[in-house]
Amino acid sequence: MHTSPPALTPPRQLILASTSRYRRELLERLRLPFEQQSPEVDETPLPGEAPAALATRLSLAKAQAVASLHPQAIVIGSDQVADLNGESIGKPGTHERACEQLRRMSGHRIVFQTGVAVVCEATGFSQQDLAPVHVVFRDLNETEIESYLRAEQPYDCAGSAKSEGLGISLLAAIESDDPTALIGLPLIRTSQLLRAAGLDPLQALAAAGVKA
Repeated sequence: MHTSPPALTPPRQLILASTSRYRRELLERLRLPFEQQSPEVDETPLPGEAPAALATRLSLAKAQAVASLHPQAIVIGSDQVADLNGESIGKPGTHERACEQLRRMSGHRIVFQTGVAVVCEATGFSQQDLAPVHVVFRDLNETEIESYLRAEQPYDCAGSAKSEGLGISLLAAIESDDPTALIGLPLIRTSQLLRAAGLDPLQALAAAGVKA
């Protein structure tokens, strides 16, 4: 008697709880099919909330918000906050605020706190991590700040620091164990959390028959 092999369980839908083009481009490096959805989460800091706590809370809140709408999916949430001596520095939104941020960060060491969370309601999986990146800014003059902002317009970047572009020229040093965290999504930690959730990027490629 011939028995049929067990049916393969299709991989769960993967959703990035963000509409950020920076996070999309980073997650594409893992070669996993995914969708993007806005989490619609209030990002206002709580009274007295530290930058690291804010990034951690919001990354989980974003993942949970989208997971509640797609309980069978694996959802990634992430958030980044610049930490200036314990003060949370977010996205500037305007040229004037970006100028102010860079003036304040000039010559200082800043910690970019990037949180990431992975949630799947169907399996009860929920884990999160934090990837701090220590960045030293050079002493910046007004001409440098204006030239950089006009060229990059990084008004949707925490702390106005678009390190994957011209923003790298503003810096004296970067210290991190998860380099892509500075751009907005720590891929080492994201990969670890996805594997823990049952979605291994390399195994998924092998299962799809991708060859070198």
